[in-house]
Amino acid sequence: MKITFYGHACFGVEVAGQHLLFDPFISGNELAKDIDLETIPADYILLSHGHEDHVLDAEVIAKRTGAKVVSIFEIVSWYGAKGVDGHPMNIGGVWKFPFGTVKFVTANHSSTLPDGSNGGVPGGFVCETAEGNFYFAGDTSLTLDMKLIPITCAPLDFAILPIGDNFTMGFNDAAIAAEWVEAKKVIACHYDTFGYIVVDRDEAKRAFAKRAIDLRFLNIGQTINSKDL
Repeated sequence: MKITFYGHACFGVEVAGQHLLFDPFISGNELAKDIDLETIPADYILLSHGHEDHVLDAEVIAKRTGAKVVSIFEIVSWYGAKGVDGHPMNIGGVWKFPFGTVKFVTANHSSTLPDGSNGGVPGGFVCETAEGNFYFAGDTSLTLDMKLIPITCAPLDFAILPIGDNFTMGFNDAAIAAEWVEAKKVIACHYDTFGYIVVDRDEAKRAFAKRAIDLRFLNIGQTINSKDL
């Protein structure tokens, strides 16, 4: 499994010959100015919620690649009206895709689409594949629902968690979240993009290390193999 960081909360995951793209926000992110939007591959675009900093480039990428949008029913319906194919889900639901299974799990946040339309409720994704299992939390606070993930899902190989604070949980709460979902390896997201969410990376790493969890910061554009986390 290969993981590429495109900045903010946007990740590409290549698994089972399929390209998953999470929360594409690239063209509006100055930190990702060197990323060529036209070269990003996608077979599925998984959207955690409707805020612009998570969906900005979803339509253009979906129409270029033919990717299917996977998200809450309201978001998939909104994209459907724009001619984008989708697979609707809701909290607690599981679906088997060609690359593996996806469970749409609780996230504690808000969700409004860029034009003010109802974005349904936010969520996160637990993906179980033959090449490894991971949790993409989306934008969320620390919530006790995270304790259900180890009970209802296969053991995680890693998690992708927001750590920037202000709009989501900060790194201290995110370290607790990692402990609750039983992820010993975590990739940080949703930090540094805006002034409100700038973090001290060394302090963040120490917060996770206190719980014997490895926190990894990827460079924008960097690709790694999940086995190298």
